[in-house]
Amino acid sequence: MNARPTIIATHNGTFHADDVFGVGVLMGVFPTHSLLRTRQQGVINAADFAVDVGGEWVPERGRFDHHQRGFDGARPDETVDGQARPSVGYASAGLVWSAHGSAYARAMAASRDLVLDDDAVASIVQSIDHSLVQYLDMVDTGQGEVAPGIFGLSSLIAQLNTNWLEERGLDVMAKAQLQDSRFIEAVAIVRKFLDQAINKKIGQILAVDTVRQAPRLLNGRVLHLKEGGMPWTRVVVDEMPDIRLVIYPDSDGTQFQVKTVPVEVGSFDSRMDLPASWAGLRNEELAAITDVPDSVFCHLNLFIAGARSFEGAVKLAELAMSRSETD
Repeated sequence: MNARPTIIATHNGTFHADDVFGVGVLMGVFPTHSLLRTRQQGVINAADFAVDVGGEWVPERGRFDHHQRGFDGARPDETVDGQARPSVGYASAGLVWSAHGSAYARAMAASRDLVLDDDAVASIVQSIDHSLVQYLDMVDTGQGEVAPGIFGLSSLIAQLNTNWLEERGLDVMAKAQLQDSRFIEAVAIVRKFLDQAINKKIGQILAVDTVRQAPRLLNGRVLHLKEGGMPWTRVVVDEMPDIRLVIYPDSDGTQFQVKTVPVEVGSFDSRMDLPASWAGLRNEELAAITDVPDSVFCHLNLFIAGARSFEGAVKLAELAMSRSETD
């Protein structure tokens, strides 16, 4: 006998990113589910989960509302770079993620036949909260407008709500059906971004040991990654102060890239730049100045260059290092 579906309730009418996100997380954790968009308290009380509606925050009973009088749920205070950062209050997105983010991350990993340990799961949950969920909460609760205009996930999701032109001429049932269909579209979009963010974080975690063990060339100053697309920046920046360049194959396997290392994650400043005389050159022009016949290009901003062979890429790296030492 099939188990009954998990019933997830949220409010009907206009939706926001926090209820869309919270419902989407629960849908991922409980694939066999039934969604009810309603404000009827009896229906809400009978549901397994209530998101952004119901007037209760009781995670153990699946209650994730933040509108009730006296609600004061917030993340713990944090210290970032020695500076105290005020806590970010919860909306429904954060309430659901704090309770079910770990299960969602494990389900995502299982869908790729991967098993994550507790530390990896905790890292993913914290990363997603810091980079995404807290901003959904901040917008919903008025703690901050994190992006101008409609630039930002919360504002973009809000654009999916129906408007009066679309609703004109519809009866109550037809209008509700249209709103519900838009809500489902919004959930699918948010889950797509969430899933990709988790996949990226899983990739970073799984790549760490490979990056650490990668061979070092040219007196330990150049790292050689044998797989393209591997996330290496944080490991190299945090753990490999001597590395100046990283060589790896590009995504289609037609060339090898020579990439500078940023001074910190997210910075546009590098530990060293490629030679200024290479800037913007391609193919024969770059080959003529480097004497590397299979040179392909050097970016105008001097942070990446390429050659068609691994040997050519190593030669470019060697030339760049020697020019850097003489400058």
